[in-house]
Amino acid sequence: MNHTDKLKRDAAGIIAAVMIFGSVGCTAEEAGDKETAQGPEQTVTADTSGTSAVYDTSVNYGAVVMEDGEALTGGTYEATGDSESAVDISGTSEASLTGSVIIKSSGKASSADDASFRGINSAVRAWGSSVLTLRDCTVKADAENATGVFSYDGATVYIYDSVIDVTGGGAGGVQVAGGGTLIGEDLTVTSESKAAIRSDRGGGTIILDGGSYTSKGSNGCPAIYSTADITVSNAECVSVKSRAVIIEGKNSVTLDGCTLSGNDQSTKEGSVRANVLIYQSASGDASEGTGTFIMNGGSMTCLSGAMFYVTNTSAEILLSGTELTLSEDGTLLTVSEGRWGREGRNGGEALFSVSDQDLEGDIYVDSISSLEMKLSEVNYTGCVTGEGSVSVELGSGSTWKLTGDSYITSLTGDTSGIDLNGHALYVGGEVFSE
Repeated sequence: MNHTDKLKRDAAGIIAAVMIFGSVGCTAEEAGDKETAQGPEQTVTADTSGTSAVYDTSVNYGAVVMEDGEALTGGTYEATGDSESAVDISGTSEASLTGSVIIKSSGKASSADDASFRGINSAVRAWGSSVLTLRDCTVKADAENATGVFSYDGATVYIYDSVIDVTGGGAGGVQVAGGGTLIGEDLTVTSESKAAIRSDRGGGTIILDGGSYTSKGSNGCPAIYSTADITVSNAECVSVKSRAVIIEGKNSVTLDGCTLSGNDQSTKEGSVRANVLIYQSASGDASEGTGTFIMNGGSMTCLSGAMFYVTNTSAEILLSGTELTLSEDGTLLTVSEGRWGREGRNGGEALFSVSDQDLEGDIYVDSISSLEMKLSEVNYTGCVTGEGSVSVELGSGSTWKLTGDSYITSLTGDTSGIDLNGHALYVGGEVFSE
């Protein structure tokens, strides 16, 4: 079995496992976007199955609607019309492009919602029940509201060893919505104003292995924006001026062996700067429920604000063997009200479960929020403050060294590893003694 077949097999298993989520969503935390295209290169050199291949991209065929069974190699495909995609496939068609340059250089979408929810005006758009495979391709989306590669309405896109560059407004790099599926390997994705990895209303599934994903915009331009089930492995994900990850509503992000960084520059009133935001927007477009963030191995760097922030929803944050680098703020986790939801009822509920790693930083839980913290084989250094309900379970092999007076509701497990370090620990209002 070759690597591509294995990826498809693994992806099928993941898709089956996440079908129970049935998630939908909107992008209330995102900012606007803009884009424009440069002329196509004459050739694209790519490595396919260990052999060097040179594709002729000198002929521009304009926009193409793929037919069932069609397999195109080389060539440049460019869309300039309103609501037009350079490559479009629909119905039950199955087709492929290899070594092609795909450009969306101009043309307006019928509306911003049509572009974001249905993929109208994308450089590549797959919809219906279609299946499209892209290999060794270069995708450039420069028009307003022009996503790079979009899978919608039950379609599936397989994309390998390709470059996606999105420089216009109102669009991201690779995206699903309406139940679409996108499976990729070794991609280089850059987006100027919205997430490099993105989903929108109706959700879907994204599975990516290898490559790099960079978002350059601010005020809601994370590396990953999830209203879907998104799994990324062995990749580098960077947000230059925004949060690293945003999860809205009952959706998920799973990272395995990834390097992740964010630099939140949020300025809106009521915003809490953080690297990973799990929230429920006020729009009502995302289904309500528990948002899930899972990170196994790898590393995550926070350049501004707290590492994690949960507000106006319930969340599960599951970490194992992950290296975390905090910002100068020194906050690990904030669970509190914010600028979404009804005042007085918009706190957060979080499960924070960590295993097999060192952990540091302060935790804050406000009076209308709650936290359940479970540590297994973890050395934690930090303090817990706020008036919220906090339960702490220290599994065997775990330690807690306080850096300030801490206030929790309950404490279970092996407490022999607690080092008060000259501070007081209050459990249900009573002073804990070693």
